[in-house]
Amino acid sequence: MPMDEPSSLAVRARRWRGVFLALFVLAIVCKVVIAATLSPFGDEAFYWQESLRPAWGYSDLPPVTAWLMGASEAVFGHGVFAMRLPFLVLGALLPWQVGALARRMGGAGAGWQAATFALLLPLAGSLGVMALPDVPLTFAILLAAQGMVRALETNRIRDWLLLGAGLALAWATHYRAAMAMLAGLVFLTCMRRGRATWRRPGLWVALLVAAFGLVPIIIYNVGASGAGVAFQLVERNPWAFHADALVQPLEQAVACTPLMYGLLLWVLYSAWRRRAETPFDVVAALSGTFLVAYFVLGLFADDLRFRAHWPLPGYLFLCAAVPAVLARAWVAARRFAVLALATSGLGLLAGLAYLGLAASPRGALVLANAKAFPSHFVGWREAAAALPPRPAGTVLVADNFMLAAELHFVLGPSATVYSLDSPLNTKHGRAPQLRAWGLDEAALDARPGTRMILAVDETALKDEGARAWLGSICARVDIVRPLGRVDAFAGRRRIAYYEAKARAGMAAPGLPDECMVWMRAWRASGQGDTRGAQQP
Repeated sequence: MPMDEPSSLAVRARRWRGVFLALFVLAIVCKVVIAATLSPFGDEAFYWQESLRPAWGYSDLPPVTAWLMGASEAVFGHGVFAMRLPFLVLGALLPWQVGALARRMGGAGAGWQAATFALLLPLAGSLGVMALPDVPLTFAILLAAQGMVRALETNRIRDWLLLGAGLALAWATHYRAAMAMLAGLVFLTCMRRGRATWRRPGLWVALLVAAFGLVPIIIYNVGASGAGVAFQLVERNPWAFHADALVQPLEQAVACTPLMYGLLLWVLYSAWRRRAETPFDVVAALSGTFLVAYFVLGLFADDLRFRAHWPLPGYLFLCAAVPAVLARAWVAARRFAVLALATSGLGLLAGLAYLGLAASPRGALVLANAKAFPSHFVGWREAAAALPPRPAGTVLVADNFMLAAELHFVLGPSATVYSLDSPLNTKHGRAPQLRAWGLDEAALDARPGTRMILAVDETALKDEGARAWLGSICARVDIVRPLGRVDAFAGRRRIAYYEAKARAGMAAPGLPDECMVWMRAWRASGQGDTRGAQQP
């Protein structure tokens, strides 16, 4: 196969460096603008609520995501950009981490080339725009991989400590750190160099350090009767085979862009064939575990939430190996890689453009008729602006945790917003946390007669789910009268306001069609005899 001369390698290294730095600056500028203007995603707003109450953990996640938000707002004040700043920084470091891994395989040129592939991978290039746990989790896993690759070569204690620190940070960020541990176990048991590693004391030091990351998980779950583990392992997963999950490779191809997905699978195949060589054994074991294990897990686990990002660390390991594989490939394969990189960059651009449109009311209106309407990003500001005046002694209540969190974020840290016991609260693992904070329906039931402004998101649930939930609200609180509504983005976001009173426990539910909340929502959706008016 063709090999490059040293002089041409140096020229290529300079070219890749220039390309990467130019694209990196452009990407950072775009991400900063979007992060500063895009309304919080519903989950983001709830993580922000968690940041107001520092703890060892929460019902949905370990504490690092909330800690990062809290630390940033403590320094820079309350705001959407301050909340997202640590995640922007960590997201910006990911391609540099991939480049550092690649340099150990093929020198400086390989580092810049791999960093470019990682930067233009849509899932990775957009990471950090939102304050989500996948950002510190991916950073931590790559940090652990950097320590592992270096420790296997040098056996220095500081490299083993880096491996342990990365794994500890991953555990303190998300329960999905378990996949990184599984990937390491596959390497240690299935690869010749891995089996020899069991005899190195540094490995056991790294595992001891990694165990410290489990401390917050243990402390929280012991105090919360295992709420976090129960949600992650039991409540969110059916643990039954569902054939629709066989389309996961198609989902991954869309998430990575098809040509890039094909290229990375080829790199995985090449790494597996060369697994007897260093460091392809590490690449094959780690990336292979992330891709294959998540596919198998997806056949039985959570099938209701977005999961295309789960194997991202595996794809980034493969990006680090791309230059080393292409160095021994035919010219045609290299040309295909360039084409894959270009189409991946277009995919990243499309993703950032989508978020950019969602960040402005005019842009979101452009997407109003699109199937992929960004409903979780828009409507919150309009809803907060339309809040009716609250007399003294009146509490603010939302009909689900997401609307409650978004209103709380807009109103500021000093506000208090309760949530009714929506099915969404349980689906997303937030019900135990709201109960622990005293912000759920039980807290309202303990204050019968309390006057409230009730905000109802009529578009949060669909079809029969919406009818059943909205029709039950009249049994949960005493509706006094409607106060107003927001119909935004061609009706894709509809939020209604009611004056209501808390009652001592839920009344016997009537038919949904007997509830004012459901009937007004039905009419406003255009399914009833008349269109819902803008004001009652």
